[in-house]
Amino acid sequence: MISTDSSPQKSQLSAEAVSGILLLASAALALFAANGPWAQLYDGLLGTPVSVAIGEATLAKPLLLWINDGLMAVFFLMIGLEVRREMTDGALATWSQRSLPLAAAAGGMVVPAAIFIAVNWGDRAALDGWAVPVATDIAFALGILALAGDRIPGTLKIFLLALAIFDDLGAILIIALLYSRDLSATSLGLASVTLVVLLIMNRLGVKDVVAYVLVGVALWLFVLKSGVHATLAGVVLAFAIPYGGKSSPAYTLEKALHTWVSFLILPVFAFANAGVDLGGLALSDLGQPVTLGVILGLVVGKQIGILAFTWLAVATGFCRRPEGASWVHLYGIAALCGVGFTMSLFVGSLAFEHLPNPDLLTANRLGILVGSALAGSSGFLLLRFAPSVNHGSDHEKSDNSG
Repeated sequence: MISTDSSPQKSQLSAEAVSGILLLASAALALFAANGPWAQLYDGLLGTPVSVAIGEATLAKPLLLWINDGLMAVFFLMIGLEVRREMTDGALATWSQRSLPLAAAAGGMVVPAAIFIAVNWGDRAALDGWAVPVATDIAFALGILALAGDRIPGTLKIFLLALAIFDDLGAILIIALLYSRDLSATSLGLASVTLVVLLIMNRLGVKDVVAYVLVGVALWLFVLKSGVHATLAGVVLAFAIPYGGKSSPAYTLEKALHTWVSFLILPVFAFANAGVDLGGLALSDLGQPVTLGVILGLVVGKQIGILAFTWLAVATGFCRRPEGASWVHLYGIAALCGVGFTMSLFVGSLAFEHLPNPDLLTANRLGILVGSALAGSSGFLLLRFAPSVNHGSDHEKSDNSG
C-alpha cells in the first residue's frame, strides 16, 4: 500500500526508479558484451560449469542455469511473499480491491497470447512461446511509473502492482503446467514430504526464518530434480512461512529480500539473459513470426486487452475506476504492462532454450527487447503528460458509481 507520509513515499518511489534504471543499464551492458570484442568472454562466463558437492551427491550446472533456476527462485519467493501479504491485509485484501486488477490482468494475458498464436499459427516449435508476452516485469514497470513523476495518483501504483501480481501468478501457473518435463516420481515425493515438514513447522508456530530457509533449500533441490521448474519452490515456500503482520517471519523475510532482488538478482538475471547477438540482423528480422508475435503481444495486445477489460468492468458497474485516475492514466498503465523484460525473458528461456536451433530463442529475445522498449517509452509518455483529474467532477462521480 502507498504510505500517506510523503517522505517515505518519495523515498520508495526513488528506490523503484533507481531499480528500473539499474535493470535498463544491465540490459544495455549485456547487449554491449554480446556484440563487442568481449562476446566470447560473455558467452564463456555464462557457460562456466559450477558444481556443488555434498559427499557423493553433486549438482553441476552452467552459471546461466544457476542464475535462471536458483536466483529466480529467490525472486519468486519474494513475489509469493508479496502476493500473500497483499491478499491478507494489503491492496488485494477484499474482492472489491481485487476485481478491477483481476479483470485487467485477464485481458492483459488473453489478448497478447491470442495475438502471438495468430502470428505463429502452424509453427509447432514457435507456438511454445505463446506465454512470453503474457507476464509483466513488476520492477521495471514500477520503476518507469516512479520516473513519470509524483503527479501520478497513488492509486495507480496500487492498481499496477495488483495487476502485475495477477499477471505473474498467471505466468507461474503456466510455468507449472506447461514447462515441466521428464517428471521424477521419487523427487516429487521427496518434495511433497519437505512441503509437509514446512506446513508442520507453520502449524507448530515456528518463527525462525533461517529454519524455513534451510528446509526451503531442500525443497528447491527436490523440485529441481523432479522435472517441475525449480522457481516454483520459491512460491510454495512463500505460502508455507507464517504471516501475521510486520513482526511475522514472512514479512521479515520479504523486507530482507526486497533490496537483494531489486538491486542484485534481477540486474544479474537481465545481464545474463538480455545479451542478444545483433550481428547479421536486419530490420526485416523484426518481421520474423516469433519476433513480431512478441512485439505485437507486448505493445498492442497488452494495451488493448487491459484497457478493454478495464473499461468493460467499469462500464458495467462491476468495478470502480481508481480514485484520481483518468482514462489516459489507465491507458498509460496498460502500456507499461507491456514491459515484459525479465519475466518474458524467463518464460522465453523455458520455451526455447531446450531446442537445438537457437534461432527461435534469439528471435524471441529480440522481440522482448524491442517490445518492452516500445511499451515502456509509450507508457512513460502517456503517464508523464496525462492531465490531472478533477476529483469533484460529475464525470468522475459517474465513473466511480456502482
